[in-house]
Amino acid sequence: MELASTRRGHGGRSNRPRNNHNNHDHNDYYDSYKAPLTSRQKYKLELLFKVCPYTDEKKRMEISRELGMQPQQVKFWFQNKRAQLKTQHERQDNSALKAGNDRIRRENVAIRESLKKLTCPNCGPPINEDSYYADQKMRLENVHLKEKLDTMSNFVSKYTGKPFSSLPPILAINISPINVSMGTSTIGKQQRFFDGGGNGGAGGSISSLGTNLRQETSTSCNATPYLPPPGSLSGIDEPLMSTIATIAFEEFMRLLHTNEPLWLMSPTDGRDVLNFETYERMFPTENTRLMNRNVRVEASRDSAFVMMKSSTLAEKFMDPNQWKEIFAPIVSAAKTIEVVSSSIMDGSNGSLQLMYEELQVLSPHVSTREFHFLRYSQEIEKGTWAIVDVSYDNPQDKQCMPQFRCHRFPSGCLIQNMPNGQSKVTWIEHVEVEDKTPIHNFFRNFMHSGMAFGADRWLAILQRMCERMASLTVTTNSTRDPGGVITSPEGKTSMLKLSQRMVTSFCASVGTSNGQNWTTTFGSNEIRFRVTYHKGTDPKQTNGVVLSAATTIWLPIPLHIVFNFFKDEKRRPQWDVLSNGNHMQEVANIANGSHPGNCISILQDFNTTKNGMLILQESCIDSSGALVVYCPIDLPSINKVMSGEDPSFIPLMPSGFSISPDGQKHHGGGDGASTSSSLTRSIGGSGGSLITVSFQILVSNIPSAEINMDSVAHVTNLINTAIHQIKVSLNCPSSS
Repeated sequence: MELASTRRGHGGRSNRPRNNHNNHDHNDYYDSYKAPLTSRQKYKLELLFKVCPYTDEKKRMEISRELGMQPQQVKFWFQNKRAQLKTQHERQDNSALKAGNDRIRRENVAIRESLKKLTCPNCGPPINEDSYYADQKMRLENVHLKEKLDTMSNFVSKYTGKPFSSLPPILAINISPINVSMGTSTIGKQQRFFDGGGNGGAGGSISSLGTNLRQETSTSCNATPYLPPPGSLSGIDEPLMSTIATIAFEEFMRLLHTNEPLWLMSPTDGRDVLNFETYERMFPTENTRLMNRNVRVEASRDSAFVMMKSSTLAEKFMDPNQWKEIFAPIVSAAKTIEVVSSSIMDGSNGSLQLMYEELQVLSPHVSTREFHFLRYSQEIEKGTWAIVDVSYDNPQDKQCMPQFRCHRFPSGCLIQNMPNGQSKVTWIEHVEVEDKTPIHNFFRNFMHSGMAFGADRWLAILQRMCERMASLTVTTNSTRDPGGVITSPEGKTSMLKLSQRMVTSFCASVGTSNGQNWTTTFGSNEIRFRVTYHKGTDPKQTNGVVLSAATTIWLPIPLHIVFNFFKDEKRRPQWDVLSNGNHMQEVANIANGSHPGNCISILQDFNTTKNGMLILQESCIDSSGALVVYCPIDLPSINKVMSGEDPSFIPLMPSGFSISPDGQKHHGGGDGASTSSSLTRSIGGSGGSLITVSFQILVSNIPSAEINMDSVAHVTNLINTAIHQIKVSLNCPSSS
């Protein structure tokens, strides 16, 4: 259809040249322009329009050459086509709004008629209102409802890129309507796991969302949660997700740019904590905390500078595998369920994903937290990215309830490029959790203080990991290599990859992530143990039956002192029960952070021959905690890694220690090294430490072998002995 004309409107000048110079050429031009399109040309143009309704000059030239048309003819065809679709959409919208208004009018009339027929057995029929005032009241109500319908229509169309009439009927969703006012948070109203009783509320109201995500923990159900395959979302989910993400984005930005009285500085540690009274006034929600005393809210905000560009960080955060690798001490599992949209706002940099993640504390005594949430990324301006998360909850498997029911309010981070090549990251973490079982005594202060999953811990780990990744590009004398083992940058890169895989494997084996089958035993001093084993059949992993054991102890020693004790190879015989008292020497050292304790080491027994075993060890510390992870590796494998070969073939069986602050409100102390944005927060402080000890031992090279109680007794005895020697070396009483 040709809507555009080569002539101006009535009374205007013709576009044809008035002189006769080259008149023949002009006639050919206009004849070709006014020639009707062939069936092939129309078919090809329709296909191109479906792919991209907008064309630039270069694209129009290509199309005109391919179809034998003039560029202007192609341009006007696309303009006419867009105008035609716009007119059709407007007609559809008008029809939908008119139908909605008619339906509301009919419902009001029906309700009025029903009220007239109601009769109270004691009072008789109701007194009839004056018909004039009743009619005016109905008209005002209709106007109000139409305004709300128009607001929703414009809002959804703006942020989904689809006309309102093309969306599935919102009334089919069994949830409360979305309040589109930017001053009101409706996230908590429609996205809530359970009401005060634990069985009603959104637990039944969100049953139509269609994602059917089940949350399970290893202590109550051994199966991993069911995640629907990509592309299984119903047509009604995507516009709802886009709306929820948009509202969450607006709330997150307000939380980010508002200070007091919304955010208050904690007098104990200087952290930003949320003022819940102010928050409730700014973002009114259903207050389930008053109805359920087990519900607890954690909210914090912090900022820090990291050694990575904002665009690189944003890309890594949208990749679940890289997200899990960066935050291995916190994230035990992460998966993208569905890429909902590549852009839900103006611009081409947005991305909206439905994701699943499981968060952990590195201890067998603390249950995990599971979230099904929407993650939205947007480049607000050049070099500034926002990553926003908000829960998108679904009905749980009634036969396997999780110990923790978790809901994430609008949270995330703002990443801004700095002139020095770094980025400033401002992090907000705001979650609501329901403790279904009592928290272990050791971890009560650690969990309730927000240290376990607060914004400062996410940032501390991010800072350390960015320094680690930046160390790959350092060419100065950051690598201490007394024996000349590391000979190339490729060897350094391979060693960093191998060590990262070792740390990730250690973190995955310590906690209570789904699939971890733990059996409780008791060692000396009433120390609680949980033992598990798996049969390795992956050629990249240890082939055979591996027995793992882990427990957590508390020591009245600051974190940094405990870390330095484990880090010092000269004191290793005091705790390494498998070294038989032999001393170790460091044959290679790769620094991977600003703190001198953040490094990768290769240790060798003084009595080891050339064909013996070496120890690969990585130690790291930041303001949120520390890790010392090690693994025996044979000498030929180390040589291959040092030469730059792929380290993924090397089987790993890591053991080690996770060290966390105990969460007590102590002051002072520390070694002066800090990666936190607050200068008042140093590593460790003067409080105590929570130490998780984990050993892994190869019981049999045969994958089908069974573990007997002698093997369990052996590994528990090793941990008992190691704990006793640690306490003696640090002058701690055995009862601590």
